[in-house]
Amino acid sequence: MLDHEDLKWIATTSTELNSMLQQISRYSDLARQHKGEFNYIEMLGERVELASKTTQALFDRVTSAILAAKVARPAAARERSHPPFSVLPSPGTPPPNVPATKAVSAPPVKASVLPHPNAAIVLPPELKVVNADGERELILLVDDEVEISELAGEMLAEEGYKVILAKDGFEALKIYQQIGSEIGLVILDFFLPVIDGDAVFDELQALNPDINVVLSSGFAEQTKLGAMLARGLRGFIPKPYTREKLLTQVSMTLEAARQAIA
Repeated sequence: MLDHEDLKWIATTSTELNSMLQQISRYSDLARQHKGEFNYIEMLGERVELASKTTQALFDRVTSAILAAKVARPAAARERSHPPFSVLPSPGTPPPNVPATKAVSAPPVKASVLPHPNAAIVLPPELKVVNADGERELILLVDDEVEISELAGEMLAEEGYKVILAKDGFEALKIYQQIGSEIGLVILDFFLPVIDGDAVFDELQALNPDINVVLSSGFAEQTKLGAMLARGLRGFIPKPYTREKLLTQVSMTLEAARQAIA
């Protein structure tokens, strides 16, 4: 039987595997588009090998747990046992014959003005902020590739920005729900595990229609990029990052947001 630790490990490993597969697809396209410019073939081979090993580990963990459960539980006991799961009403579902009431959701996070760069910000203790005492705006940077995320965070911190690093879309949405009114700009990678950047962008806009989001990617489908720009995306930063491109786009976006408010 799969216990809680098994399920946690499977969920984490599945997310990592999904990220690897997206990177494999990305490097494959880049290899076709930029022959000879970068060694994408070698990077592609490394990711394929790692994805293969991860898939095997996932398979071994699940099958081992299932086989162990079968050995530990005699057939007669299985026949007499009750079903392992029962269907329960979801939280907030009224009991029979009780009229349903309209659910009340939490109000979306909206910021009518851009946060002041020097304003004191009280952040939840679990959030790790690069350059927490910086004198410029707070930026949420969303990227599943740790090396790229940390490098961009250092570049921004050196210019005085405060930076929160999020590794996927779900984490980014959780952070924005907590402190969205304090965040001046979101830098969002297009290719993320489980939920891609365009879907994360839609969810962020649902929380704040006036949110400042800049997309980043090694490449992006022009149709999707164009549609996101039409929906309110503030700009695009190509990967790999260069200090000049990153800081220029961030500065331009924040300045345009300030002028729109004035």
